[in-house]
Amino acid sequence: MTADTAMLSVRDLHAWYGESHVLHGMTLHVGRGEVVTLLGRNGAGKSTTMRAIMGLMKKRSGSITYEERETITLPPHRIARMGIAYCPEHRGIFSRLDVQENLELPPVIGADPLTLDRVQAMFPRLVERRHSPGTKLSGGEQQMLAIARILRTGARFLLLDEPTEGLAPIIVKQLGEIIASLRTIGFTILLVEQNFRFASGFADRHYVVEHGRVVDEIAAGDLAAGSERIRAYLGV
Repeated sequence: MTADTAMLSVRDLHAWYGESHVLHGMTLHVGRGEVVTLLGRNGAGKSTTMRAIMGLMKKRSGSITYEERETITLPPHRIARMGIAYCPEHRGIFSRLDVQENLELPPVIGADPLTLDRVQAMFPRLVERRHSPGTKLSGGEQQMLAIARILRTGARFLLLDEPTEGLAPIIVKQLGEIIASLRTIGFTILLVEQNFRFASGFADRHYVVEHGRVVDEIAAGDLAAGSERIRAYLGV
């Protein structure tokens, strides 16, 4: 994948939290219809990269292009309306609203949002819990709701930040099936993940991040040869 053919292209991205320089030249590309992961240990800069892509970092430099449009100077709401949806690690569920209200809340920003019926077919557990407030949902149910909600917006490029964090293995398996199914219907996904075994089941490529920059790239077809490198990077 090259910058010229990418749906999303990040080049020499730097970002700061106050005076702390966190990203040191991140460069990555995601092609239309791909699922690409950012792998790395805690503090490597993976989540910060997502926040920078969404314009949530006050201080950043470099280049971020989405469908050949430069976004580095745009505010978050403008970036979202281009068709990029961000599901943060903390999930952002409205706890005082029930499941149905959370699903009906997002504005439509794209031409082809998934209908409520289609989303509910993908997440049958949410149908069972549709009248439950956010505070009564398990961690796995909250994660499903967070992903289901952004599918209602019509965005076609999804940023998913640590979707499996703290979840039971059976829920992790279900999420993997959902992400794989989203890929088959045309979504493009950039995924931050520490669970390499989870990500290896459906991702096209893996970027390994250390100290705020990409240090390696491994394609799905090269996983057998690259698995030892990944284990060394992740310390597993």
